[in-house]
Amino acid sequence: MLTKSSPISTQSNLFHSELFSQLDVKDPLIQLANTINWTVFDDAFEQHYSQDNGRPSKPIRLMVGLLLLKQLENLSDERVVLQFKRNPYYQYFCGYSNYMPGMPCNATELVHFRKRIGVKGFNLIFKMSVALHGKQAQESSVLIDTTVQEKNITYPTDAKLAIKIINRLNKLAKRHGIQQRRTYVKEVKNCRLSIRHFRHVKKRAKAKKALTRLRTIANKLIRELQRKLPTHSLFETYQKDFLFYQQVLAQQPKDKNKIYSLHEPDVYVIAKGKDHKQYEYGNKVSIVSTKDNNIIVGVVSHDKNIHDSKTLDAAITHANSNRTKPIQQAVCDRGYVGVKEVLGATIILPKKALKRDNRYQRDKKRKLCKRRAAIEPIIGHLKSDFRLSRNLLKGQVGDEINVLMAACAWNLKKMAGNSHYFFVLAKTGFIFCKIPKVFAVLDKKQFC
Repeated sequence: MLTKSSPISTQSNLFHSELFSQLDVKDPLIQLANTINWTVFDDAFEQHYSQDNGRPSKPIRLMVGLLLLKQLENLSDERVVLQFKRNPYYQYFCGYSNYMPGMPCNATELVHFRKRIGVKGFNLIFKMSVALHGKQAQESSVLIDTTVQEKNITYPTDAKLAIKIINRLNKLAKRHGIQQRRTYVKEVKNCRLSIRHFRHVKKRAKAKKALTRLRTIANKLIRELQRKLPTHSLFETYQKDFLFYQQVLAQQPKDKNKIYSLHEPDVYVIAKGKDHKQYEYGNKVSIVSTKDNNIIVGVVSHDKNIHDSKTLDAAITHANSNRTKPIQQAVCDRGYVGVKEVLGATIILPKKALKRDNRYQRDKKRKLCKRRAAIEPIIGHLKSDFRLSRNLLKGQVGDEINVLMAACAWNLKKMAGNSHYFFVLAKTGFIFCKIPKVFAVLDKKQFC
């Protein structure tokens, strides 16, 4: 059942002082809390709740605020809930007018809320972070680059996958009380020790033999469970898993579209040519930022490892959906070679100057290509500060949510740093004003 978010009271209390009166009004979180129009999220997300049935829900502002704080402060679900209890600034940001000594919710409720609003809801949150910057986010020129959002998986090897399959099959048999002929626990341990010498020239043959034996053991266990599970009426339930395991065991080194993780089968390998990290396992994401103000206006998560030039269409489309003015010029690196124009936007790549260009045109292109490097530290901050380096959310939906929230946190961080600007959200958009060293939220009626 939906619980309405209560507005922060500005009236003084007779028995105790309000939370706002005890805090520093110049703190960035206080400024952000007073700037964001939280009713937009209440109106958009109330459709996901029952109006008169079930247990009362947590306020929508609380859940959205916790997700923003999680990404801003680089915290896990468990840590952000704990820090909310300890930090009064977090409580004010989430809409509380009085200090609350207890936990706001269980950490798992953030998981349910992410599933409830979906990618569409997180797109709305990201759009809010772009609109906060007003005219600064409407630049005609943008910078575009791709990076890898690594998934939370171990370094994949055939031996690791085979051992995990064996362990899963043994647990499945134990869970349903199936008597196995052998579990191969001791033999698997010996094979693991032999495989660790795979790079040694004289022991490579022994390691290959151990890997073959692991695959044989896994296939034996699959066939045994396929024979015995029909007596327990569970064959159809696990047949899909058995086919998946057999596909993993049949993989060869030269195969395409390989499976690198059992719990994240959508992960693919990406080679970016880095000296320190030859291969990365995750998914490719596109980042679109404004040329001068470095505001991220568009992000896209790609489910396939496609060429960079083929990612421009989706990246520019998403960026245009978050702006009122279409992009006219996009500056990219040489990885986007082969494209000159996408959706009306001219693509500028670093290359030799044309003979017909005059001195002014050459200098202008040179400055634009130099400015393109400004997106590299943005990607670095997204990875080191805003949880883009290791994605802990599951599936392709988790990939989209994580990159959207990382970009949203970057925009909010820039917004909080510019304390001499203030913005007011109206129903049709944001009203942008600039006053030195003043930060206030005005009533919308003053602009009518």
